[in-house]
Amino acid sequence: QVQLVESGGGLVQPGGSLRLSCAASGFTLDYYAIGWFRQAPGKEREGVSCISSSDGSTYYADSVKGRFTISRDNAKNTVYLQMNSLKPEDTAVYYCAAGMYGHRCSGMEYWGKGTLVTVSS
Repeated sequence: QVQLVESGGGLVQPGGSLRLSCAASGFTLDYYAIGWFRQAPGKEREGVSCISSSDGSTYYADSVKGRFTISRDNAKNTVYLQMNSLKPEDTAVYYCAAGMYGHRCSGMEYWGKGTLVTVSS
């Protein structure tokens, strides 16, 4: 069964850090683009950061550049999102997604259930 499971969400203070993990099962990430999306209350889902399967190129939304870092460990079939200098506006449910033909944050076909990140004092 193809599955993506996010973990690492929680409550963090502004300026703090958090690392999200996404573990894939039922398929290998070697040939898949994979990344993170988020949806804040009352807002549309947006692509946060993705990494390609071809050249390892990364994409970051302007709002998170310089603060978030995406990485993948194919041996562990896992992708991570290191989030630093967190802001209240980063509060959202974060979703992991993957696609064999994904480019940047487009073309994703598998989705996790999400993990909640709350940035608040």
